Amino acid sequence: MTPARPALRGGLFALAAALLFGASTPLVQRLGAGAGSFWVAALLYAGAAVIGLLTLRPAAREARLTAADMPRLALMAAVGAALGPVLLVWGLAQTSGVSASLLLTLEAVFTVLLARVLYGEQMDRRVVAAMLLLTGGGALLVLDQTHAAGDMRALGALAVLGATAAWGLDNSLSRALSARDPAQVVLGKSLLGVLATAGLAAALGQAPPRAAAALGLLATGAIGYGLSLRLYLLAQREFGAARTASVFAFAPFIGAAVALALGERGASVWLAAGALLMLAGVLLHLMERHAHAHVHEALEHEHAHTHGDGHHSHSHDSLPAAAHSHRHRHEPIAHSHPHVPDLHHLHRH
Repeated sequence: MTPARPALRGGLFALAAALLFGASTPLVQRLGAGAGSFWVAALLYAGAAVIGLLTLRPAAREARLTAADMPRLALMAAVGAALGPVLLVWGLAQTSGVSASLLLTLEAVFTVLLARVLYGEQMDRRVVAAMLLLTGGGALLVLDQTHAAGDMRALGALAVLGATAAWGLDNSLSRALSARDPAQVVLGKSLLGVLATAGLAAALGQAPPRAAAALGLLATGAIGYGLSLRLYLLAQREFGAARTASVFAFAPFIGAAVALALGERGASVWLAAGALLMLAGVLLHLMERHAHAHVHEALEHEHAHTHGDGHHSHSHDSLPAAAHSHRHRHEPIAHSHPHVPDLHHLHRH
């Protein structure tokens, strides 16, 4: 049957994705120093493509991408694998790794608002409080950096904010593909992003990074972008775009902590206060419990699933023992149990 804390699994996926992506930001700043921003973006997503290729699963285990998904995937690649990382890399060159990492908190705000507008995801008081705690924590952390702001730092900050807006749109677009094989989504988005950014880098005559830095960027892209995106998609599948984005907002603090560990100055009471607020926001999400009587309309779709969860009662000639994927139909049903806005609970409140 359904778990008593359905948000816990999705929250842990999102938190793991945040840890990996957050740690990558200061690394990208150092490894990409002196190289063209389009080359850096291309290498990051080339690494991500490797993760997509290595984690592909057979069609019997995960739903395949379809031709109808391609326009959405192409737009995700344009804003998430090209525009977003290029703006981030350029912004990182103008500002500190700590402040840039912290500014990425606003990605959650863009994503949460778009999830509400596009998918009607429920935002109860707990979710709103968690988002405010996370955003407030990021704001406190950014305050500690304002004294160092100059003209170029301001432009760098604006570029990072532009990256958060691009990734917020990317996150919202990816919500509709969360039922597909996450490896296919990672691979397709990454390859399209590599083609676009590498082509632009060559056309503009940008300087590529040195061999050692290039290998470092490939590795950083594999873990911080490829594996992180895979976990992010699984989190969206489990508990929706808005909640995933809010937990993922913990990533900026991770990036700031890594930047400080690598030698940047800036540890202060603001950092500690911001960290505590963000931690409180993540814990609110992990402990979320939302239950009420609700009605499921008839639905036919395809995604990886198991039986015995109260939503998959269709029959098989031989019931698979593990998660499997095929097109199946849900008959109308009314019941009450703890739930979050996953694939089967997108009803309005």
